[in-house]
Amino acid sequence: MTRKSFFACLLVFVPAFCGPAFEQQPAPAQPPANNGQAQEPPDESEPPEEDDAAKPRTYPFNPLEADRNIRVGNFYMHQGTARGYRAAVGRFEDATKYNPNSAEAFFRLGEAEQKLKNKDKAKAAFQRVVQIAPDSKLAKDAKKRLGQLS
Repeated sequence: MTRKSFFACLLVFVPAFCGPAFEQQPAPAQPPANNGQAQEPPDESEPPEEDDAAKPRTYPFNPLEADRNIRVGNFYMHQGTARGYRAAVGRFEDATKYNPNSAEAFFRLGEAEQKLKNKDKAKAAFQRVVQIAPDSKLAKDAKKRLGQLS
């Protein structure tokens, strides 16, 4: 077989086999038939969230996650900038939500708020430390800080 006849055969057979596959287009999707029954409207009391990021965060009791947030918050506190203090406040707040009985989380939150000059929030955090662990070293330090804020 010569090259010319081989390519001629290719020109004849390739479009015959591949042409229909490339030319077919999928049919448009049609809604399912409701068999004459009326569709029920969706429940409007709880509309579905389109984005998981828009859902409110939940904070189940998780002391390990609280400790992790405290460590990350301490990292931000050591930066010594207003931006670092704001980031630390967010982490310490998360820690207090994961473990509402963590005196350390509230104490660190009070420190960060004090650095940002938010006296009322700092006082509230230090008072919470005294409520949670009145006999601890953190409570003693918190009372000292409360005296400074007054």
